[in-house]
Amino acid sequence: FKERAKSRYKIEAKNGELKQRHGYETASSSGLEAMELQAAMAVFTVNMKRIVKLKNQ
Repeated sequence: FKERAKSRYKIEAKNGELKQRHGYETASSSGLEAMELQAAMAVFTVNMKRIVKLKNQ
C-alpha cells in the first residue's frame, strides 16, 4: 500500500485535470451512450495534449 501511495499523486493529478478542465465531473447530456462519449472525448483530449507536449520537447 505504501509503495502504491507514493505514485498515487500522478493519477490524482490526471483525474483532477479531467474533472476541472475538461468537464469530466458532471455529464453534459443524459443517457449512458452520451456519458460514455463525453468520457471518451475527455480522455482523448488529455492524451492528445500529453502527446503534443512530449513531441514539442
